Amino acid sequence: MFTDDTRKKIENITRGIIIEGEHDYCTTLRNILCRSYPTSTTVKENFESKSIVKEEQAQIILDFCKQNNLWVSEAPQSDCYLAQGGEARVYFLETDISVIKLNDAIYYATWLEFLTSILLHNVIFDNTKYTLLGFLQDFDKLYAVLKQPFIKCDSQVDLGDIKAFLEYNGFVNTMRQDYVHHKLGLILEDMHDENVLVFMDTLFFIDTVFYTVLPC
Repeated sequence: MFTDDTRKKIENITRGIIIEGEHDYCTTLRNILCRSYPTSTTVKENFESKSIVKEEQAQIILDFCKQNNLWVSEAPQSDCYLAQGGEARVYFLETDISVIKLNDAIYYATWLEFLTSILLHNVIFDNTKYTLLGFLQDFDKLYAVLKQPFIKCDSQVDLGDIKAFLEYNGFVNTMRQDYVHHKLGLILEDMHDENVLVFMDTLFFIDTVFYTVLPC
């Protein structure tokens, strides 16, 4: 079960409260956006109407990158390429056994929703915590450049184990591999066997998509 401290951190993120005492780029950018935009409590709705908001937030991110030298000049070499999912291109970084993910936030209506999801992942699944390295522009598309530990897999994960773990932590299975945490106002999607790995009987959630909704 979540500790009181973890619950408090989740509530602060979902409520759009400015997070003090953290100096990583993801938190800093999320705080900047939270000062001008509310945290969304709708799921996959009004993508078109929010496109202007997403462009506005992208410009804020671009300005922040220019001021803080956060531009990543190019993607990793092609021989480091591992895979491409729905939202990210994944590369293996052999020097420190990690992966680099280029994420264009396509699953999110705004960049604030994306940064909120990353922070929620880092609080809830800290053994696969993301580090935001910067941003990359490729053919006029903006990508967040994320670093994450590389997780070995020694067996096929059982979907029943994923369900049991999430239900133990207060999530309810709504359909297929989608879950909701009513009290915390969280939706977690696509928890299938490609997004969760198992090593030495420990589950590692490597790809998550969080949305915030009004808590019950």
